Amino acid sequence: MVIGLLGNKIGMTQIFDESGNIIPVTILKVGPCVITQVKTKAKDGYDSVQIGYGNVSSKSLTQPQLGHLQKSNIQPLKYLKEFRINEDNELQVGQVLNVESFVPGQLVNVQGKTIGKGFSGLQKRHNFTRGPMTHGSKNHRAPGSIGMGTTPGRVLPGKKMAGQLGNKIRTVKKLKVIQINSEENILVIKGSVPGKPGNLLSIVPSE
Repeated sequence: MVIGLLGNKIGMTQIFDESGNIIPVTILKVGPCVITQVKTKAKDGYDSVQIGYGNVSSKSLTQPQLGHLQKSNIQPLKYLKEFRINEDNELQVGQVLNVESFVPGQLVNVQGKTIGKGFSGLQKRHNFTRGPMTHGSKNHRAPGSIGMGTTPGRVLPGKKMAGQLGNKIRTVKKLKVIQINSEENILVIKGSVPGKPGNLLSIVPSE
């Protein structure tokens, strides 16, 4: 049963298929992940499994985090993530999951945090067109009117304005698994994924 794995983005490259076509791919270092907790509907109200990824020193974790892992005799792990599962499963605490859970040709959803680009203007953040650059215009990259002067006489929520760009959780759906290297825990998928190299990613099968 494939629930999902955690990994890191290594970078992008390109490979060639049997017909000589170029395929843009992203290289991911995925797992191995350890099951740290299994929740059941009878005890916790819902069925889920928690996995851990990334070995760290015990000094890097808080006492509650260490106690949670030591309860199941699991070494300190940097990242924990929970996945919902069906009631019928054979997953056990301490079980190790790796890239062999996936198969070439399978479609997966990849979730991660996008690259943060700081405070950005309307042209860069929302693709607004700029104002005229000649004839004495003083409205080049300004936002212009942002609301009515009378009723409702306020800026409506959700108005597109300048602000923080990037650094948001995003999911790219239905990316195809091209290659799997179980010895190096490498997953090669078609297309791009959020974030820069080294970014933490969650990889789950597409429904």
